[in-house]
Amino acid sequence: MTKSGFDIKKHFLVPKHTKVSEKEKSEVLEKYHISVYDLPLIVKNDPAIKELDVKPGDVVKILRKSPTAGEAVFYRCVINV
Repeated sequence: MTKSGFDIKKHFLVPKHTKVSEKEKSEVLEKYHISVYDLPLIVKNDPAIKELDVKPGDVVKILRKSPTAGEAVFYRCVINV
């Protein structure tokens, strides 16, 4: 929650963000034959993940609603800025 008392995670345009386990992280990287830094990046202090207790190199799973797929899954690598 910000100083104004607004919780950005509750806004309808902000998709659900969760930190993935090391096991799930390994499975995703192996499935796509990539390294963690080949994933799209997300900044550690991004308001959507600020309260997830993430560190650089962690992977965040983002679930977005999709009109065609129902739900779309995206993975991002956490970095510092």
